[in-house]
Amino acid sequence: MLVVGGATGTGKSALALEIAGLLEASGTRAEVVNADAMQLYRGMDIGTAKLPPEDRRGVEHHLLDVLDVDEDASVAAYQRTARSTIESIERRGAVPVLVGGSGLYISAVCFDLRFPGTDDAVRARLEAELEQWGPGMLARRLAEYDPVAAEKIGPHNGRRIVRALEVIAITGRPFSATLPDHDSWWRPTTFVVLEQPREVLTPRLDARVVAMWDQGIVAETARLLESGLERGTTARRAIGYAQAIGELRGELTRDEAIAEAQALTRKYARRQVGWFRRYESAIRLDAGDPYAAGIVVDAAREAGTLLGATGP
Repeated sequence: MLVVGGATGTGKSALALEIAGLLEASGTRAEVVNADAMQLYRGMDIGTAKLPPEDRRGVEHHLLDVLDVDEDASVAAYQRTARSTIESIERRGAVPVLVGGSGLYISAVCFDLRFPGTDDAVRARLEAELEQWGPGMLARRLAEYDPVAAEKIGPHNGRRIVRALEVIAITGRPFSATLPDHDSWWRPTTFVVLEQPREVLTPRLDARVVAMWDQGIVAETARLLESGLERGTTARRAIGYAQAIGELRGELTRDEAIAEAQALTRKYARRQVGWFRRYESAIRLDAGDPYAAGIVVDAAREAGTLLGATGP
């Protein structure tokens, strides 16, 4: 299996297509498996930079447009579906290329990440505390119960702090016990992380947000609202769409919506960069390296990751 991860805007999809093209030229078929949580949703195209079918160069793509916007994405469900999809690709003699920026989704596929159940009453109580007091108090509580998880999650990610405390309350065990072992791979894997200097990536991300508005994200959001965007709890939080909703309601001007989306995108990219640092064995490549695809394929062949692949 090949994995291409990295922050938003670093060119992961383009690299995956280049890798697929090189493999195809040598008689090995590759198929892409999406690992971007928001690209799972039908109709969320502009704001997620989803490759349209005509730009996929004939490469089969999986796990795009598999959820309605009023459905909630689940990492546990994604893990099951993505692994089943990868196994099917392997049975066809092709190479699966897992591509995306959702670090937890990638970890769920690559490593032994387990998902304890949920308790609606416990979750509701913790979310009420988060709403009232913010993440700080809950983060301090988590640090007392499970310092390892607290350090990995950080003090500001309220949603993940709530989940960690919920798991502790349900299981009586540290949440860190459910975190993946990054030394134990599910499949022989060549893992690539695309990186870009902040001074290059930041203006690129800002321009990308402006392009989303120019391409019609507000009209796209209006259509998604008719399809139930606000009934779900996952899709409606997506950066860009939340700001477009504000513009549609007159709560934000176009310029304010764009500025807010830009700030949140930059913040999200910083979190992604931090997440992908944990993969110590990853091959780290500059996003602008014209030889990146060749480096990845050569590394995979040298590591034996492609040994089981055959042609069509």
